[in-house]
Amino acid sequence: MNRKDTTRFLSRLLVRERLSGRGKYWASEVSIDYGTKNVKRVDFMQFEPAGVIYQSDIEKGKFTCYEIKSSREDTFSGNGLNFLGEKNYIVTTMECYKSIQPDMREGKLWNHIRECNPEASAHFGIMVPVPMFVDPTDEYVNPTSLDGRR
Repeated sequence: MNRKDTTRFLSRLLVRERLSGRGKYWASEVSIDYGTKNVKRVDFMQFEPAGVIYQSDIEKGKFTCYEIKSSREDTFSGNGLNFLGEKNYIVTTMECYKSIQPDMREGKLWNHIRECNPEASAHFGIMVPVPMFVDPTDEYVNPTSLDGRR
């Protein structure tokens, strides 16, 4: 799959599996600090209120930012990685995850994030889709391609 198709696949999967549902609110291509010279864009942003009964539940809600990255090159392109939420994730393929692990261990990924967005949170995770009924360890060793073939 090419970069555009991979991004589309990961985006649709994220919407279907994590963002949609009762009590979840989300938007794509969210601009932060619009109207300033320091505009940032987040691929997906989700808001989950703490509850639905009291007004204060909204104030206690959490924002989660998701950045879709289709490859190592995309991860280090300088676009995105705007971790501005209480929770933040890179959503990527197993192949990309494996390719950026050395950069994570050596601190290169964090340095890149800080260089691109000094306000970014240091608290982020990486989400990798794994087919149902497949052991994550097996998937790491022998990743399934996005078209479903091993």
